[in-house]
Amino acid sequence: MVFFRNTLRQPVISLCTIAFSGICLNAAPSHEPNDSAHLLDNVEVIANRKPLATSQTLAGSKLQALSSTSIADALKYFAGVQIKDYGGLGGLKTINVRSLGSQHVGVYIDGIRITNAQNGTVDLGKFSLSTLESVSLYNANKLDNCQSASEYASGATVYMQTRRPTSDSIAVLGGIGSFHTYRGRMNLQFNRKGWSGFIDGEFLNSKGDYPFRYKSEFEDTVGRRKNSDIEYFRIEGALFKGDFASHLYCYVSERGCPGGIVRRLSDKYTNVGREWDKDIFAQVSWHHTYNHMHTVKINAKYTHEYLRYNTNYPENQNTAKVDNHYYQNDAFASAAYAMRPWGWLSINVGYDARMSWLDADLKRFSSVRRLDQKAVAAIMAEWRGFRLAASALYQHYKDHTKLKVGAADPLQKVTPSVTIGYNWHGVSARAWYKCIFRAPTLNDLYYTQAGNRNLKPEYTRQWDLGLEYNYFNNRWMAQAQADVYINHIDDRIVCLPLKGTYTWSMMNYGKTFCRGLNATMQGQYMAGSWTLSLLTSFTLQDDLNRTNPDNEDTYNKPICYSPKFSCGITAIAAWRWLSLTISELHVGERMWSYADPEDVLKPYDNVDLKITGRWRNFTASLEINDLFDVQYEHIQRYPLPGRAFYFTLSYSLGNKLRK
Repeated sequence: MVFFRNTLRQPVISLCTIAFSGICLNAAPSHEPNDSAHLLDNVEVIANRKPLATSQTLAGSKLQALSSTSIADALKYFAGVQIKDYGGLGGLKTINVRSLGSQHVGVYIDGIRITNAQNGTVDLGKFSLSTLESVSLYNANKLDNCQSASEYASGATVYMQTRRPTSDSIAVLGGIGSFHTYRGRMNLQFNRKGWSGFIDGEFLNSKGDYPFRYKSEFEDTVGRRKNSDIEYFRIEGALFKGDFASHLYCYVSERGCPGGIVRRLSDKYTNVGREWDKDIFAQVSWHHTYNHMHTVKINAKYTHEYLRYNTNYPENQNTAKVDNHYYQNDAFASAAYAMRPWGWLSINVGYDARMSWLDADLKRFSSVRRLDQKAVAAIMAEWRGFRLAASALYQHYKDHTKLKVGAADPLQKVTPSVTIGYNWHGVSARAWYKCIFRAPTLNDLYYTQAGNRNLKPEYTRQWDLGLEYNYFNNRWMAQAQADVYINHIDDRIVCLPLKGTYTWSMMNYGKTFCRGLNATMQGQYMAGSWTLSLLTSFTLQDDLNRTNPDNEDTYNKPICYSPKFSCGITAIAAWRWLSLTISELHVGERMWSYADPEDVLKPYDNVDLKITGRWRNFTASLEINDLFDVQYEHIQRYPLPGRAFYFTLSYSLGNKLRK
């Protein structure tokens, strides 16, 4: 792919985008004579090949055309992805890539990781698509010229890239939907004298009282979901200038935790658990290249998270009554340097330091501090179509606590990764290997009664072999890729009832072996006022338990909740001011318990539809989720909403703000 950019740091424009927009670089505008001349500023031409890493991306109009409200809804259409959703708008949403587990997936916003030292997971439902330019998924890690050490430390990575404003505008949006859902949003953005930025605020309230029917061989339960409400307020802002970027984010919510449905009692039994969240972070980044040879990147971030979980209500007769408060603070800084001594070679080094504090009001819980340090050395080389990327990552973890039993032993390891590839006339072949581990989380080690300070890290080894093809001209764009892969995970960290039914413990128990095939295809065709796009994904995998050969009930059996087959297809048709998006997602059957391997979660097909119309400064959209009202589950006994309608109307005022 080729880019041109002027020296005044105007936005980068892709020639592919220009071609798809029906504009030819050597053609004069239709409203001026053919012999007119245009004087351009100095123009720099940059050649940038397709990334060597295995990746999938949704960007621009395709991303906004999806019938989705959060990052989780967009990522579910990627190959190899499983989204675990515990029901409704308020349910926790986590991502699992190639069955590695959510703790092995790093989530980044503007190149800086979103972390949670307490439990290692990121709730994707807290992040909106409204301010994003693109969402990308990389298996292993992104391979770029200058990266922080943390970017090498995950089995898979998700990148959310914030959109930089190019003009002044203000927009307001109102929405209404099924199950008493109301939404409001305001966005203000500017671009003045090299500075650009935005402020985006959103409010949502939903009762989440959707009806459901749970039917199996032994039961038929009909009810309405209770305690599934959510109310949240999100405000974020960003400021950019040249190589400088900053982001401020605040999310405050209260939600019910509906729990699993109970046979024959779902119209009477209500889980009374409630959760309050307050997440705040501020981050800054500076990235600069000197003389086309030296590149420096510096990142800094501070995060504060508050979580309260309460079940202490008079009507609670079924579970323990608790009112727990958790406080987490996180300070992060990183520096990376890349040097290109020759045009075919790039050398990258980086160092990160992160300090996390966790405090809680649990009985016999002492505050914990964790110092996490990472350092990386990496090279990338290219010669006559051959490409190589290799890295060695050093990680060091040390915890501090006031408990009499002391903290876990320090952990330090060096892990390698290597990628090779070859490009030839639009065809790219790649092969890579990566060894990585995840350190036990603070909950794994220190949670009251369940924590185990002797836990070992959970190791993964990944092998991948892939092929990719890209083609485009003035009207057509086509891209296809396929990867076969093998994953090994050793010393899985699990929670088991070792001391009785009511006392669970964390331990290393488990080995898994996963082999699979991921494939994606997408195409776009433009003719006159029409733009037609098609995106497809395909996953076929065997995710097997290899823990204990003597246990015939579990050995070589599928991992729970891991489907063998899934696929998705999204079609987008746009004509002038109107667009139509239809998305279909198929997920095969999944085993959910070794106790009864015949009792499986049934396959399901979910179809979403979205119609968007624009007239002058108004934009209206109608979304229908789960068009055919398929009552499916991601987690056993957590039925998701069936058919739901959402209508939004927005008004925007553009460059007139300058007057």
